[in-house]
Amino acid sequence: MVKSFMVTLTIWISAAFFFGPTRAGEPGPVKFEVATFAGGCFWCVEADFDQVEGVIETISGYSGGILANPTYKEVAAGNSGHVEAVQIIYDPKTVSFENLLNVFWHSIDPLDADGQFCDRGSPYLTAIFTHSQEQQVSARKSKEKLESIAALERPVVTSITPLTNFYPAEEYHQDFHSKNPIRYKYYRFRCGRNERLTELWGPEALRGLQPH
Repeated sequence: MVKSFMVTLTIWISAAFFFGPTRAGEPGPVKFEVATFAGGCFWCVEADFDQVEGVIETISGYSGGILANPTYKEVAAGNSGHVEAVQIIYDPKTVSFENLLNVFWHSIDPLDADGQFCDRGSPYLTAIFTHSQEQQVSARKSKEKLESIAALERPVVTSITPLTNFYPAEEYHQDFHSKNPIRYKYYRFRCGRNERLTELWGPEALRGLQPH
């Protein structure tokens, strides 16, 4: 699916959308659903979820703040209230929201209250923005389960709030990991993301990633 089409469409979707025409005698349209996660640098979150089987599309953007149609510079300045976030369009018949939560937790540092890895400040805080009551319940149960892990040295600080807005980021941020693979890999390495994830989660780090 063309990225520009998805970026336009995501402005109106809040929980799910339908894709594909239906002919007489054929099954109804495929129902895709949407999850929105903030996990620090949206380049990395997008790259991680692009590897998950059942994920149809990922869109980098900004969410949770008060400024309409923010630019990257405005969000990075820390005054917009937004965090870098990624909307994930997925096929629930292949991957559940609970599966996505499991991938999310094991691809971030949910104990860091000041940012993620080398990215510091409010634009890089972690969050789950829910699209429905069902997602809200699942996310809270998932967080409670995570908080019961004795090995975690600090409380889980990732927030869980209903989605109120999502603004797609500039086009040059979309699919950055595939458009600029060398720069992306260098940034991720220098930021220490994988190193911290391994330290925190061990063999569970980036759990659930399945190339497709």
